[in-house]
Amino acid sequence: MIIYYPFNHYNPSYRSELFPLLKAFIKGDRFTDEERKTLYGVSDVDYLITDLMSNADIVILPMSWYYYTKTDQLDLANKVIIEAGKQGKIVWSINTGDFGVKTPFFNNLIVFRQGGYVSNYQKGHCGYPPFVDDYLMKNNLNTNYLNMTYGSKPVVGFCGQANSSVLNTVEEILKQYLRNLRTKIGFSYFEKQKVLSTSYLRASLLNKLENNKLIDCNFIKRKAYRAGLKKGESRTKTTNTFYKNMLESQYVLCVRGAGNFSVRFYETLMMGRIPIYVDTDGYLPLEKKIDWKKHVVWVDYNDRHRIDEILLEFHQNLNEEDLMLLFKKNRKIWKEKLTLSGFFQSAETFKCL
Repeated sequence: MIIYYPFNHYNPSYRSELFPLLKAFIKGDRFTDEERKTLYGVSDVDYLITDLMSNADIVILPMSWYYYTKTDQLDLANKVIIEAGKQGKIVWSINTGDFGVKTPFFNNLIVFRQGGYVSNYQKGHCGYPPFVDDYLMKNNLNTNYLNMTYGSKPVVGFCGQANSSVLNTVEEILKQYLRNLRTKIGFSYFEKQKVLSTSYLRASLLNKLENNKLIDCNFIKRKAYRAGLKKGESRTKTTNTFYKNMLESQYVLCVRGAGNFSVRFYETLMMGRIPIYVDTDGYLPLEKKIDWKKHVVWVDYNDRHRIDEILLEFHQNLNEEDLMLLFKKNRKIWKEKLTLSGFFQSAETFKCL
């Protein structure tokens, strides 16, 4: 694939807002292609960078829409898209963050995003996965993830933040009302969000599963993200605890956080486990290519009160061979389609318009 991007857009002070694929190529002079393949799984053999837009298969806006909006450079981004349109080129861009910012519409523009709502019907917007590290590979657990036996009771894991307190619930709801109000009156460039307490949602779903005696629950509930630990050995310890919880489970509850997406969903697939995915009108990547309902326990938001029944019905339709096969399929689909190299090499990424 031949890529064109305007290098003068890049701001190293905002590297976190750089288009994910370009992070592998905008590096120091001493960075080798072998290092690129090791760290990012892509090579300059697969992706060639051109200085001429006319030579490109795809044009990329280097920085996120949040960056262009925050730094008041929307005209700079729009100019590239318009020029690409004149040359018949598709432009890839990215809308980062939990909430996403308002973006312009162009017929030749694809906006990759994790947050947001499908029912907003924003043409050209499509989901992309967070690109998580391969914990199994790094820790030599490539076959250990299959060391899980089938039983009549499904084993459900969860390690993370869940809080059912009234005070926390009211606080989260009020914060979202205020964010939406700022958006409505033009004081914020973030998109409007649905109002709910996600900590309470998680806690209520965990409680529903726990109350069903036919389900074996393996839950570690925390009041704060990563138990409030931010760095060093303590953070490494919480990471290991998080993934150990997955390895000791068959299914993992995956529910949106502050933004309308779940990183845990992709971590679960990477670990070769089965997400219990609560659909809150969010984007999933490659929806025309992947039949997600064959890979997850799918729970529509309006059916969340039946989450235990839906899980039991799903589990009872499997035997041990089926369970192991689904573990393998989920890890395979993550490796082939949801890594940095796999996702952007998929032809489906050209079909979001």
